[in-house]
Amino acid sequence: MTADRQARVAVVRPSGCTQMSLFLHTSETMQPADELYTGLLVKTALWLQGGCGLVTDDESTFHRLRRAYSPDGARAFDRRFLSGIYGEPFSVQHSRELPAVSETAVPVSARITGCRIGIDLGGSDRKAAAVIDGETVWTEEVVWQPKLHGDLRYHYEHIAAALRSAAAHLPRVDAVGVSTAGVVIDGEIRRSSLFMNVPPAEFNHHGRALVRRAVREVCGDVPCTVCNDGDVAALAGAMSLRRSKLLGIAMGTSQAGGYVDENGHSTGWLNELAFLPVDLHPHAPVDPWSGDRGVGERYFSQEGVIRLARQAGLSPRGDTPAEKLRWVQERARVGDDRALEAFSELGRLLGLTLPWYRRLLGCKNVLLLGRVISGVGGECLADVCREELEKAGEQMELFLPEESLRRVGQAAAAALLTVRE
Repeated sequence: MTADRQARVAVVRPSGCTQMSLFLHTSETMQPADELYTGLLVKTALWLQGGCGLVTDDESTFHRLRRAYSPDGARAFDRRFLSGIYGEPFSVQHSRELPAVSETAVPVSARITGCRIGIDLGGSDRKAAAVIDGETVWTEEVVWQPKLHGDLRYHYEHIAAALRSAAAHLPRVDAVGVSTAGVVIDGEIRRSSLFMNVPPAEFNHHGRALVRRAVREVCGDVPCTVCNDGDVAALAGAMSLRRSKLLGIAMGTSQAGGYVDENGHSTGWLNELAFLPVDLHPHAPVDPWSGDRGVGERYFSQEGVIRLARQAGLSPRGDTPAEKLRWVQERARVGDDRALEAFSELGRLLGLTLPWYRRLLGCKNVLLLGRVISGVGGECLADVCREELEKAGEQMELFLPEESLRRVGQAAAAALLTVRE
């Protein structure tokens, strides 16, 4: 049935406001479909662009959104999470006049001059790089378990140790860049699974500025730029490939996304692809954090590889998800068809999802980073993804960095981060 009416929704955040149009129906029989459609698009806008408030000019849409984003509604997790990162209550309002579209976020770009340290904080390991005038002179990768620790001293000591190790390989430190899992706003880590066992009150009081405090105490009063790991992936691609309109996807403990616009800058949007819906199947896997089904984190991450490997008949071995992923990657390396099938299926799913991301962001180029795409399995994933894009007639280019950079490339790219003046 053709839509016969339109509703507008504004997504409001401290740094700006965006608007969307929803095409709906007056027929009562279409109301369940309209509710599903509205919920998916609004959720997508919130996690892609960021927001702590919704304003709509349509009364029925207002009631749907108010119900979904109530403290015990279907989107209660989104409400709590977004309220926490922006530090203000989440609101849903009905108004004939919507806030004007605006954007005031400070963009981030890259600079290659000087002696710089880059740190990449992941859920299974932390990486560090020392960079001189754009050339990486030293890297390291250290296993850690930040998600298991509720004492911020554990996180601080690991970050400080990484900074000291990198600084020892530089004649001086001119700047530090940090790539991290989680949501970063105004240079602060507002929410991150790395700190999931830290009491919220303690994290809000001491954790948000933890990275900058470590930099100040180890390296002195030098510029420090902290970014989401997806944004760093995108900037790494823009630098190495000399491309714009580029989406960077880091596939590791979770899924991170970042976008570089036509001017070569990161815009400051959330780009939390991990929470974007990609699968509407009623039995799609459930994300244990948000409780939502079919979101990107369950697919384009090490958890996705492990699940698909099990479906292919393997029983991944290891005490941690990272060890299980390495086990599957080793099986792919020696030619196990079941492991290759898992990576092939993940590539097919990514090929089906990238057109959705293109429609949301306008990206023409995609760079994949993270431990999931290392080795033979990563090559298989990328090849099948390209085949899917070609079958769909999508004009998108997919890139992988050199193998040596796939695991530590984020740290080296982070070293070059700088806020545009």
